[in-house]
Amino acid sequence: LDERMPKLCGLCNTERAILKRPKTGEMICKECFYRVFETEIHETIVGEKLFRRGDKIAIAASGGKDSTVLAEIMNVLNKRYDYGLELFLLSVDEGITGYRDDSLETVKKNQQDYQIPLKIVSYQELYGWTMDAIVKQIGLKNNCTFCGVFRRQALDRGAMLLGADKIVTGHNADDIAETVLLNLLRGDISRLSRCTAITTGTEDSLPRCKPFKYTYEKEIVMYAYFKKLVYFSTECIYSPNAYRGYARNFLKDLESIRPSCIIDIIRSGESMVIKESTKAKLPEQRTCSRCGYISSNSICKACVLLDTLNRGKPKIILEEEEGQVV
Repeated sequence: LDERMPKLCGLCNTERAILKRPKTGEMICKECFYRVFETEIHETIVGEKLFRRGDKIAIAASGGKDSTVLAEIMNVLNKRYDYGLELFLLSVDEGITGYRDDSLETVKKNQQDYQIPLKIVSYQELYGWTMDAIVKQIGLKNNCTFCGVFRRQALDRGAMLLGADKIVTGHNADDIAETVLLNLLRGDISRLSRCTAITTGTEDSLPRCKPFKYTYEKEIVMYAYFKKLVYFSTECIYSPNAYRGYARNFLKDLESIRPSCIIDIIRSGESMVIKESTKAKLPEQRTCSRCGYISSNSICKACVLLDTLNRGKPKIILEEEEGQVV
């Protein structure tokens, strides 16, 4: 055969192959890529029983590639397979000038495109602080800790205002593999035991689901590109030194040698078993005595961090120990 001849799609064997799937290495056409990408996510949703008919689902929407594709996929699959879900877009405005204000414009466009109701909650209204003000107070060293804790609680509060039954997030396979590596590096047994779960928060009233658990980041980017989806691609201006970035770079190096390493790491995380003697030492889940949010301590991390800000003493010890504030 003449090698100069265009290769046919490895799935339909009729259309010209235009891309190589990062996940499998298959050479396939655009339409087949759409089909397998969407079908695999549908099979994950059905196989893991993520939703029930009539559920109100809050889609965590940041305007980035993952949440933009998630909104598209949830909208498409809900109609195609008649899930019977009521969808909402939920965004958090952290108060980062030149970053979040721009990305929220992308979310608003998604809202118009899909005609899905949009709710925006802000750090300012919930906590009385913006991330710009927090960074001005504490600097760039531990700002991601503050933002991560506040953002998680803000999503839950926003979803409760919407009357949502579940939150779906755009966490993809790369994100989960990175988290497994991070928790191994930190020796964080408590988080390692639950970080590969496709649904978390089942112990409280607002579970979180990750339909993209087995979806590669590169394929999400490809899907957004070929579908011509509009998304915000700028990295947060406050996160260049985030610890996660080092795990991400390490994972990308591994992926370039062995693409299956992403799924392999997730499978390894799923297969880890914690000894009963270790489980007995892990903190029990309870609720915060101040705000009622789920916590492993009598006062949740968000309230502790907020207290340090309001007292003007934001230098904290970041271990998961109650009252470790200086």
